[in-house]
Amino acid sequence: MPESWKVGVDLDPIAFDLPGRGRLHALSTLRVSLFGHMRAEDAAGRSVLPRGRKARALLAMLALSPHGMVARASAAALLWSLRDKEQAHASLRQAVHELQQALRLADPRLLRADRHHVVLAIASVSTDAAVLTQGALPNPDMLDMFAHPLLEDLRDLDAAFDRWIGEQSARFSRAGRAIGDALLAAQTDPASTLRIAAQVLRIDEAHVNAWHAAIGAHLAQGEHAAALAAYERCCAALERNGARTPTPEIEQLVMRIARPLAVPRHCAAHGPRAELSGRNGSADGLVRLGVFPLRRIEPCPDNSLAVALAEEIVTALAQFRWMTCIVHIAPLAADAPPSLQTIPELDFMLDGTIQRSGSRIRVIVQLSDTRAGGTLVWARRFDRELADIFSLQDEIASETAAQIDTALLIWEGERARRFADPDAIALMLGAIPSIYRLESTRFRKAGDLLETALSLDPGNAAAHAWLAYWHLFLVGQGWAPDSIAAITRAAELAERAVGLDARDARAVTLAGHVRGFLSKRPDEARSLHDRAIALNPNLPLAWCLSGLAHSYLGDHAEAIRRIDRAQQLAPHDPHGFFFDTAMIMPHLLRREYAAALAIGRQAIALNPGFSSAYKGVLSALGHLGRTEDAAALCTRLLELEPRFCVQDATARSPMVREDDLSLYAEGLRRAGLPEG
Repeated sequence: MPESWKVGVDLDPIAFDLPGRGRLHALSTLRVSLFGHMRAEDAAGRSVLPRGRKARALLAMLALSPHGMVARASAAALLWSLRDKEQAHASLRQAVHELQQALRLADPRLLRADRHHVVLAIASVSTDAAVLTQGALPNPDMLDMFAHPLLEDLRDLDAAFDRWIGEQSARFSRAGRAIGDALLAAQTDPASTLRIAAQVLRIDEAHVNAWHAAIGAHLAQGEHAAALAAYERCCAALERNGARTPTPEIEQLVMRIARPLAVPRHCAAHGPRAELSGRNGSADGLVRLGVFPLRRIEPCPDNSLAVALAEEIVTALAQFRWMTCIVHIAPLAADAPPSLQTIPELDFMLDGTIQRSGSRIRVIVQLSDTRAGGTLVWARRFDRELADIFSLQDEIASETAAQIDTALLIWEGERARRFADPDAIALMLGAIPSIYRLESTRFRKAGDLLETALSLDPGNAAAHAWLAYWHLFLVGQGWAPDSIAAITRAAELAERAVGLDARDARAVTLAGHVRGFLSKRPDEARSLHDRAIALNPNLPLAWCLSGLAHSYLGDHAEAIRRIDRAQQLAPHDPHGFFFDTAMIMPHLLRREYAAALAIGRQAIALNPGFSSAYKGVLSALGHLGRTEDAAALCTRLLELEPRFCVQDATARSPMVREDDLSLYAEGLRRAGLPEG
């Protein structure tokens, strides 16, 4: 154990873990947890936390003081800044007495006070925060404590104390970033790098070094579409924090993706549509994807499984209307990878390997851009039991198709944004990354791109569907200057998309969500979502929106099942925050407030600019009685939607059951949201 763990006691401390709170000493006289909800325990594990919040705040100040000493005048000024001096010191005396009584159970000698100071026997105290500043060797566990804010339950005691918490939080955040940088510099495994980068970004969403590491790790794993998605999130985070553009180092990393996007000679074409299709300007503009039997690595099953998997994947991908798939059944010589020179008609190829060990099977699937010299766009590994061969094929094919759809939309969207003279298809695809990003300025530009695409090609069903989707977020975010007009426009676009292509599952499910969410007709929405799922059972969005419709109707168990299916199909979807947000409300309405809160915090962390996530979380906090925690969240929500109130929440909600609506609204009231 590093010397830095010791806190001055003569005993050899035994360290133990507290999830998300760092490590504390089992034999310290007093152990104080400061991240998240404050806790104070004696050596036997009994709580000695005072009941009064001001007494707790005094303990926090003492525990964070290097010598355990706080001047009475300073404490009074921080905790009773609006009272006159005499009243403030009288209140402080009461808080000191309460704290002494609480700590007496641990050791009567822990706290002493004189006329000028309050002193804690800091040598007998350990805190979760101490590890961040005592020079211990960097450890990923140190970053876990940032899952919860410092002194989460002591906010809004006093404006002066809030400023003090802010200063302490900034100090620990600097330490956390330094620890994260040291850990990132030591990583050689991309997966570990991604985990640590995510932890650092939880501390500071605009930490450039962490974004650089995350994008680089995705590239090291050949996940170019994921790298582009991370770059989009990086741009949004930096913009929210006042930096207009990423650093040159990050831009150079992204250029490793951008450079191969130029069309090679063997796929040379004319015009942007030809660049997208790779087929000399074909009229339909569909992406052409070749699927090859998986290459066998001994020991493995015979070639029939490799061929069957390819056929299943093609069947699953064929449900996505914007791409066309070709399965290459011809056996490959010696199971060698396909040659780019033999397949110049394709834009992308999907191949991989299959390997068996006993009853276990490993399948690796890879998607490459043939126009860019075989640049890897997406990859996934499946480790499964080889028990039910048909279920195995269905599972791998479904998840592969769902994730490839998103990866290709982002990939082709980034390509399209570089065209000098884009056509309707390029404009539509170029708008999609900004819809996924959901940053206000670029989101509005995406709407302009889609409107232009429709003016160029009024018969484009997909463009109608994406613009309807855009209007859904415009209304949901509170960004629509005229919400009635936006709702009307969304309905028109969605209905037109279905009329143009009744077999486009994305258009059908979006039409359903317009009816369910905006028009408040969830019964009709449920039918349309079921139709969309029948058309394309591998479209995660259809499962998610279907789950929402079931929740509107009060069937929350079925809602959870369907949204969970969306997350299973696309666990790393760029709109994962939307899937998480959809999951909040059914848990809330089942009165599973802690679960709703945990899911909501995750959704907010994935996209702090998505206002809908805050609403269910606020209601959960209200029902849990955590009004102090709700205050900061309420402030942030009102920054995103300045006029939002309980009346708006009930007016917008498509919930059918009065009990559900009342429960949701009552939670918001208890959380402190304005009534009207």
